[in-house]
Amino acid sequence: MRHGLSPRPSSGLSWSLFITPSTLQLHPLLEILLEPVPVEERELVRLGLQEALVNAVRHGNREDPRKSLRIRRILLNGWFVWQIQDEGPGIPADRRFFRLPDAPEAPTGRGLFLIRQCFDDIRWSPRGNRVQLAKRRQGSLGP
Repeated sequence: MRHGLSPRPSSGLSWSLFITPSTLQLHPLLEILLEPVPVEERELVRLGLQEALVNAVRHGNREDPRKSLRIRRILLNGWFVWQIQDEGPGIPADRRFFRLPDAPEAPTGRGLFLIRQCFDDIRWSPRGNRVQLAKRRQGSLGP
């Protein structure tokens, strides 16, 4: 895993870039991504991040170990933000549902619903192969 750090403390912004092989061995990466999150907020964020990373590996990169994930962690005043990008074709806008599948036995379709429950703001790149997940810091006010 490559890691780049570019802090900008005077602006209230710092960010880190992680480029990692497409793998489902996510525990070490999750621990690094969660470092700045207070312990009392971690479990919900961990659940959402894990689901987003698994989706990127399975659905975006089709579990191809030759492909990579790019994850940017951004720390803003009042927000934790993660941008997760895979090398896949992306999710079309009309398939970005945040609801449970109609059939309980459906093999897929729960991930986006679960992600929606874990984050305060979710945005997609136009192509749909990068998702931005944001969690408001507890006790912070504002948009």
